[in-house]
Amino acid sequence: MYIEQAFKSKHEVWRYIFIPLGFFGLMALNYLAILLLNIDVESMMETQIAQRGEISVLVELLAPLAIGLGILFLWVKFIHKQSIRSLTTSRKKVDWKRIFFAFSLWGIITSGLIFLDYYLNPEDYVWNFQLEPFLWLLLIGVALIPLQTSFEEYLFRGYLMQGIGVNYKSKLFPLIFTSVLFGMMHIGNPEVAKLGYGILVYYIGTGFFLGIITLMDEGLELALGFHAANNLISALLLTAQWTAFQTPSVLKDVSKPEMGYDVLVPVFVVFPLLILIFAKKYRWSNWKYKLAGPVIPPVEENAVAPSQENSVL
Repeated sequence: MYIEQAFKSKHEVWRYIFIPLGFFGLMALNYLAILLLNIDVESMMETQIAQRGEISVLVELLAPLAIGLGILFLWVKFIHKQSIRSLTTSRKKVDWKRIFFAFSLWGIITSGLIFLDYYLNPEDYVWNFQLEPFLWLLLIGVALIPLQTSFEEYLFRGYLMQGIGVNYKSKLFPLIFTSVLFGMMHIGNPEVAKLGYGILVYYIGTGFFLGIITLMDEGLELALGFHAANNLISALLLTAQWTAFQTPSVLKDVSKPEMGYDVLVPVFVVFPLLILIFAKKYRWSNWKYKLAGPVIPPVEENAVAPSQENSVL
């Protein structure tokens, strides 16, 4: 079982306080500064890009999270005495095929949806492709975006999911808590300022989707692949003046930003379909137990939990 991997390490509550406190403390200070100083994030980013260029600003956004991944790995290794493999998966080794399958599947779907909308609504886009800036974007994106997305997955679906799970002996509580927290982490994004707090439905819904596939698949591999594809393909293919990532991408969205069906469809249609695809491919079962069952310490592993019925999709 995935959450139970943390029982093999030092998992006292105090060990799980410092990394989240540091990360969310910085996020909160940043958000408070925006509110108290009445900072126009869109204008600020526009000024920074004009002064330093899109690639430099992108590196400044991604590098701290890439460094954060290294800090998290070192903390897990030396403070928790836990292997990165057991933080990643309950399998004997990391299943890279799962990572690449999720990356490829969502990459194809994302690309298809972007170009379909471009075909149906060409007036909403301008062709933004320039070879040299795009090649720099490709290089930086491939190098740093997977590290950024991996940091978020290891922090939320890995470190916090396991830490909360083993200390509260619950799977449902860490699923709900980390999903809502993941959504709220994006509250300072320029998309929220432009579209309103309704966009948080998408971010929280994405958190639930990633949490569900992590618990059902007993590992982070699918979530790692999906998240990397989501951010990398989006950064390469599409940008807008009001998004967190402003890049020299292939297309630029010049439509008027507004809350629409494109916020709800992924959460209530696309993500459930992806879950069904993953469930069919990897033969998931015991849904109730894996998502809402108790977290049982190793000394009790031989006992059969009453809620662990053989319910197959």
